[in-house]
Amino acid sequence: MPATEKAAGALRTIGELAAEIGRPQHILRYWETRFPQLKPLTRAGNRRYYRPEDVALVRRIHHLLSEEGYTIRGVQKLLAEEKAARGRSKAAELQAIRDSLSDALEEDR
Repeated sequence: MPATEKAAGALRTIGELAAEIGRPQHILRYWETRFPQLKPLTRAGNRRYYRPEDVALVRRIHHLLSEEGYTIRGVQKLLAEEKAARGRSKAAELQAIRDSLSDALEEDR
């Protein structure tokens, strides 16, 4: 592995991530204000470090904006809808577990 290439799970600086997606750093800072899901770690001097899940989100936002033709508001809406769907899916999963436990308790009586 070349010295400049990082492992897949390594933290990325804002400069590294900006170079990777071909956007200036100020665009990533702007996205942080528009997408509350995007929260890089900040260290001394307000240096940003992006975790792997942040990197994946930035790549997705970049793809939706530059290749899929979404607007900032469109991406915000899409991400919010996906979060709501995940929440509904999780609630249904928990309800199924509760029902299963309830049935098991009824059988024990």
